Amino acid sequence: MTRMDAPAPAVIDAAEILALARDVLHIEADAVRGLTTSLDQTFVAAVAAILECKGRVVVSGIGKSGHIAHKIASTMASTGTHAFFVHPAEASHGDLGMIAPVDVVVVVSNSGESAELLAILPLLKRQGAKLIAITGNAASTIARQADIHLYAGVSREACPLGLAPTASTTAALAMGDALALSLLRARGFSVEDFARFHPGGILGRRLLVRVSDIMRTGNDVPQVQSSASMSEALLEMSRKGLGMTAIVGPEGRLLGIFTDGDLRRTIESGVDIRAAKVESVMKRNPHRIASDKLASEAVKYMEKFRINGLLVTDDNDRLVGAFNMHELFRAGVV
Repeated sequence: MTRMDAPAPAVIDAAEILALARDVLHIEADAVRGLTTSLDQTFVAAVAAILECKGRVVVSGIGKSGHIAHKIASTMASTGTHAFFVHPAEASHGDLGMIAPVDVVVVVSNSGESAELLAILPLLKRQGAKLIAITGNAASTIARQADIHLYAGVSREACPLGLAPTASTTAALAMGDALALSLLRARGFSVEDFARFHPGGILGRRLLVRVSDIMRTGNDVPQVQSSASMSEALLEMSRKGLGMTAIVGPEGRLLGIFTDGDLRRTIESGVDIRAAKVESVMKRNPHRIASDKLASEAVKYMEKFRINGLLVTDDNDRLVGAFNMHELFRAGVV
C-alpha cells in the first residue's frame, strides 16, 4: 500500500467511546454478579476436593482461557494451594508426565469443547486424577466428563462484535478467584503466610523484616559511658554517623541518648560543651525498641514520636543495637 492509499486516521468520538467503555464495564460486572446466583453445593464440593488432594492442583486451558488458567494457578500458589499451569498442547507431547494420579486438574474452557483439552481428558481420567471443569456450557463435553463442573456462563460478551472473549473470561477469572480465596480461608492461611510467599514485595518486607535484621550491632553502635565528656560523645557520633549516641552505665544498661538535635539545643542554651559531661545534657529514658519487633512497627513508632533513630535493648535494658531511617529505607520497609 502506497502512502496515498493509506486510510484516513480514525475520528475519535469521545462521547461514543465513553459510552462503549461504560457498557463494557456494566456487562462484565453483570457477568460476575450473575455467578452468585449459580453457586451451589457443587462449588463446596470443588473446594473439598482440592483440600483433600494429596498432590497438587494442575490448571489448564487454551487461548484466552489459558491466560485465565495461568492466573488462577498463580493466585492459588500464592495463597497456600500448591498449584501450577500446564499447557494442554504441551501435555499431549510429554507434559502429562507432570500430572500424578493424586493431583486435581482444573480445566478452563468457555465453550467446553476445546479440542486440546478434549484430547487429554480421557488420559487424565484413566490415570485417576480428579477433574474440575470451569465452563460456560453445562451441556458441553468437558462439563459432562468432569467429576465436578463449575458453571461460569454469561448471557453475552462485552465485545461489540460479540466475538472476542471478554465477559466470559472475566467470569472464569472471578470463579477461579472465588475458588482460590475459599481455599485460603479453609486452610487458615494468614497474612504472615502470604508474606512468606511474597518476600520480594513491599508487603513481604513489612511483615518479615525485623529490627534485628536492619539494626547496627557491636562496634557499629554509637555509645559512650555516662562519665564521658561532650567531646568524646561528639566524636563517637561523628564516627558512627547515626546522628546520635547512646549513653550507657554499668553492664551496658541504657541511661540516655544524645542526638544532633540535642547538640543544637545545648549550644543555644549557653552550656559550655567543652567542659560539660554528656550525662548532664543527655535525654534520659530515651525511646527504645526490642530486636524481635517488626521493622514496620519501628517505622510507626518513629513517625509517632517524630524521631529519626532508635536504640535497641534486650530484656534487661542493655543496649544491643541502633538504627535510623536510612537503614529502614535500605531494607525497603519505608
